[in-house]
Amino acid sequence: MKIAVLGTGAVGRALSGRLAELGHDVTVGTRDPGATGAKEEYADWAADHPDVGLATFADAAEPAPVVINATSGAVTLDVLGQAGELGGKVVIDVSNGLDFSAGFPPLISFPQDDSMAEQVQRAFPAALVVKSLNTMTAAVMAHPEQLPDPGTVFLSGDDPSANETVAGLLRELGHTDILDLGDVTTARGVEWLMPAWLRVIGAVGTPNFNWKVVR
Repeated sequence: MKIAVLGTGAVGRALSGRLAELGHDVTVGTRDPGATGAKEEYADWAADHPDVGLATFADAAEPAPVVINATSGAVTLDVLGQAGELGGKVVIDVSNGLDFSAGFPPLISFPQDDSMAEQVQRAFPAALVVKSLNTMTAAVMAHPEQLPDPGTVFLSGDDPSANETVAGLLRELGHTDILDLGDVTTARGVEWLMPAWLRVIGAVGTPNFNWKVVR
């Protein structure tokens, strides 16, 4: 499957590298491929992942039926706006809307009756937006098997077929407990897990953990 991963940070690199290892045709999207490719951190990573392409947001997204938004919430809408026509594409939103203006830990950047995923769906109504993977660190997203129990991964989206497409990719990544919460408004709950997630890191001393719904 052709997959565009928008964003070259830790999340984008972790997911694109792992999906390419699993046999998908992955292209990373960035504002300026030349500038990104010249950065030492990205160049070193790219040398270890020669099968992953690098292109502008639009060129990465255009041929891909699945687009992963691995950017920060602050730039999500701008980046997706540069990605071209998203109608009919499954857009996996991994972002969190965080406000660092008052320092750390950050605040959630939207009211309790909204979410980043809903903002994306409103901005791109023809896209098939699915919220997932935002409740864990990048390493656990890509390699949940590193934990004694992979834990629970959530998804929220309006289109059942898009949700199943995402669930299939999650299973390929190694996630075994996938909990479909319902329509895109349910993303409010998982996005508001971020303040708790940050405090748990402080308590356990590592981001390499996951939530588990015991039922």
